[in-house]
Amino acid sequence: MQANKIDIMFGLSPTPSRALVVEFTRPIMQNTFTIITKSGMEPKTWEELNKPEIRVAVDIGSTHDLFARRMLPKATLVALKTPDEATLAVQTGRADLVIQVAMLSLVTVKKNPNVGKIVIPGPAIRQPTCAGVRAEDSPRFRTFVDNWLEFNRSSGVITDWIVSSLDLVGVRKADIPADLQF
Repeated sequence: MQANKIDIMFGLSPTPSRALVVEFTRPIMQNTFTIITKSGMEPKTWEELNKPEIRVAVDIGSTHDLFARRMLPKATLVALKTPDEATLAVQTGRADLVIQVAMLSLVTVKKNPNVGKIVIPGPAIRQPTCAGVRAEDSPRFRTFVDNWLEFNRSSGVITDWIVSSLDLVGVRKADIPADLQF
């Protein structure tokens, strides 16, 4: 977008630093924070994880990292360079769990079922996922995208698109936990 090669990018988490260079639309969806846990671990709440003996893998600088630092300040963070390294930390026993938003955790576990189990600790906490558009003098394009999103969200089309896009990478509707909403 900054190089004027694209007009819009879908699937961005709106952060203050990103908002300095792009404008965000209204949310496309709310993406739930989940964890992928090592075998035998099934916490019911986020508070159960907020202990120094719980090792939480995150990818540095991501929304997962920011979330973990805010929600689990007492946990031991295992901060790694990439999402793949964070996932591998759980597989190798270096971490007890990895935090990912639902869209990512569903794909991660589908690609490698041995990595662990998806858990949605309570209370369910979501973050908006938006489209980013170039900052322009006129808000006309962003307003159009906002209205287009609202129209498609209210008719359920966006949820259908999300489920069908997950299907393209092997995540079937039956793989999506019943309490997970997009």
